[in-house]
Amino acid sequence: MWNVKDVYYVSDSTALLTEDIGKSLLCQFPAIGLNEEKIPFVKTQYEAKKAVARILKQSGGLLPLVFCTIIDPAVRDIFDRAEIEMFDLYGGLLDKLEQKLEAEALRQPGVFRNCGDDSQPDKRIEAIHYTIEHDDGQRTGGYDQAEIILIGVSRTGKTPVSVYLATHIGLKVANFPMTSDHLAAYELPVDIVRNRQKTVGLTISPQFLHRIREERYKGSSYAQLATCRAELRQAEQLYMRHGIKTMNTEGKSIEELAVQVMQLLSISKKKDR
Repeated sequence: MWNVKDVYYVSDSTALLTEDIGKSLLCQFPAIGLNEEKIPFVKTQYEAKKAVARILKQSGGLLPLVFCTIIDPAVRDIFDRAEIEMFDLYGGLLDKLEQKLEAEALRQPGVFRNCGDDSQPDKRIEAIHYTIEHDDGQRTGGYDQAEIILIGVSRTGKTPVSVYLATHIGLKVANFPMTSDHLAAYELPVDIVRNRQKTVGLTISPQFLHRIREERYKGSSYAQLATCRAELRQAEQLYMRHGIKTMNTEGKSIEELAVQVMQLLSISKKKDR
């Protein structure tokens, strides 16, 4: 059995979906360490040859894994060689779908990204700008334009999940830290209360929060277990009071949390390939 494998996610678009598919398969082999890299926008045979040379130089004769979603067969076939374990995630499937549907596939890169909405790239950029401008409780007056609002006490994962949802999914996400002032007053800003149907309250166990805070502020009152317990209890009471959906972030990846947020709010996923 291999202890470590080099893995490359190669696409003629962003490689985000390629990576997701590859990771979903590789997570079934937790004992094997992975050195992973995305190689996006491989659209020509020249770019493919450059990518192959880079892969072979970095991985030598260790048979790297290449997950590929390149549409053009002439470009894709450059990765199909003895020194590489290549997994074609599209080619064979499209051929079979054409037969079953009795129709020809477009075979154009990036179609999934823009399917049904030609302005999706612009929306993604707009979402990123919005999320940055509304991070950490900034500009609560703009929460009416948010598609998702994440709230929670400090160190429950609001910012990384917000940024992931904006950059990978193209959603406008605001996040708000529940400080001691709001917790003590037992009230949320009116901009959040008004938009509570698109708000998710993040929570975590007091012990886990204590460990996270101790790593950065060891010995502080902010990191004390009693403080963590009190803040989380007050936050959860506010969630319940306003009927805000909640999600526990403990021990979960950012990607998993992002998907769960969308499921809680019944938001469909749009993603670049």
